[in-house]
Amino acid sequence: MYKATTADIQKLREMTDAGMMDCKKALEENGGDFQEAQDWLRKKGIAKAAKREDREAKEGVVVAKTNANQTRGVVVALNCETDFVARNENFINLANKIADMALENFPANLEALLALTYEGNVTIGEKVAEQNGIIGEKVELSRYEPLTGAQLLTYNHSNNKRSVLVALNKNENQFEQAGRDVAMQIAAMMPISVSKDDVDPEIIAREIEVGKELARNEGKAEDMLEKIALGRLNKFFQESTLLSQKFVKNGDQTVDQYLKSLDKDLTVTAFKLVAL
Repeated sequence: MYKATTADIQKLREMTDAGMMDCKKALEENGGDFQEAQDWLRKKGIAKAAKREDREAKEGVVVAKTNANQTRGVVVALNCETDFVARNENFINLANKIADMALENFPANLEALLALTYEGNVTIGEKVAEQNGIIGEKVELSRYEPLTGAQLLTYNHSNNKRSVLVALNKNENQFEQAGRDVAMQIAAMMPISVSKDDVDPEIIAREIEVGKELARNEGKAEDMLEKIALGRLNKFFQESTLLSQKFVKNGDQTVDQYLKSLDKDLTVTAFKLVAL
């Protein structure tokens, strides 16, 4: 027998504006078929005519937090449709409460986070779904990124639309400001990885092919295309990988050189960037 999951209940609620228990019953009465469940709700006079599945929740709040000893951190994104709602104090507080719960419980993924108990018998997923009816907009918890490391630092942009977690390999007070500066660098320059060694091989292959085609279009000889493409790939690494990027506070140094100027072994082990 089909048992409705929190994620399915939330999805149907977003589509219909019906209550959580009504959505649960509709799904279980119809074996998890969303179209049948919607029809069931409409026949009962529960669902509103206007559905929300085709509406986009591009606004919202992103929050990054760490625990007291800075060894564990999370980034969460709570989305809505309008900036007006995103700036609402209650909406911001909800995003922060979810981030606090994520940090305390440290679930493995977004689905596990949605299943956590928020208050009483209500899960986080149900609490988020409830906001659709209260606010009158599509609301969804779209991202959850956990991270661990020796020392984690955060950057939360002032408009709540971009947050970063960065992990250093050393946990010392003297490196805290450096970590925050690097987190700000990530928010501004949006690198794709820590270093070129971490870049997805598919991205590298694509960049080489693009480089070859550009050189070919410039009239370069076929036997020179690979060499030219690899040169462009190195430029891509310099611009797109964190440690090779020019440090925003001192363009004469790369991020790696900046960190090494503080401690010869200091480096970044990982980062998480979430932006609306």
